[in-house]
Amino acid sequence: MLQEKVLNTIFKNELIKYGDTIVIGVSGGPDSITLLHVLTRMQEKLEIKIVVCHVNHMLRPEAIEEENYVKNYCEREHIICYVKQISVEEVAKQEKIGTEEAGRKIRYAFFEEIAKKEGANKIATAHTANDNAETILLHLFRGTGIAGLRGIAPIRNERYIHPLLECTREEIEQYCMEHHLEPKIDSSNDQNIYARNKIRNIVIPYVKKEYNPNIIETLNRLGELAKEETNCIQKETVKLAQEIVIKQENEVEVILDLKKFNNLEEFWQKQLILYAIYLLFRNNARNRKKTYRRYSSPLSSKYRK
Repeated sequence: MLQEKVLNTIFKNELIKYGDTIVIGVSGGPDSITLLHVLTRMQEKLEIKIVVCHVNHMLRPEAIEEENYVKNYCEREHIICYVKQISVEEVAKQEKIGTEEAGRKIRYAFFEEIAKKEGANKIATAHTANDNAETILLHLFRGTGIAGLRGIAPIRNERYIHPLLECTREEIEQYCMEHHLEPKIDSSNDQNIYARNKIRNIVIPYVKKEYNPNIIETLNRLGELAKEETNCIQKETVKLAQEIVIKQENEVEVILDLKKFNNLEEFWQKQLILYAIYLLFRNNARNRKKTYRRYSSPLSSKYRK
């Protein structure tokens, strides 16, 4: 059942194509080991090559057991496995960032390093329906717009894929039991010191008990609706831009027709501002992300008649 759901997610979102080489981030926990197990069972059917990456963050004594578990699993299955040991706490101190952010930066840098080495065109991580629900709630609590309610995209930058995104944690745990995978459990997931852990361990269980036992499914449906509405808004914004953008010079300048712009409702004015910023910085992802944070008012952009 779970394998069929994953396969459906893959085909529906075009996550994997025949002949792809895929780097899989595997921590040794239930989610990532399920992802690895499922994709290896599809390997011949999809004609894909699989490479595993594991990062030992050196945060907990049991981390070495998790590392050995992943290495032994890959050895039994004849899967190429790369392991990196690095003190995330030291990196966090050096860069003056949180351990969560430092760990993520280290993991994704390692994934990219191995992808380049192995000639991989896809990087798979084990985000689930539960992770998606948690992300939507985090965005909601931080005051996101409708775009933030989309949650985790099945594929990002045509490279990062999430084949387990429609599978719940309960389904994954059941799958592990059925296939005797015996994954390792990260004890830090029970520590409510991170915002996501608080959502996972406090907020969602409370909502399940007191308001909606199907909150995970409900939030994922909300994400799908937000995705549909955002897509429609983006298409309409592009159409408006064709009428209002007078001139565009790559990353140098975007000139709008001020008279037409001022006749629009404020909502569409904001959408056009964001789209203009995107046009200016679309060839530089890092600058684009900074720009979205920096611009909070239409006055921050340049307009001419």
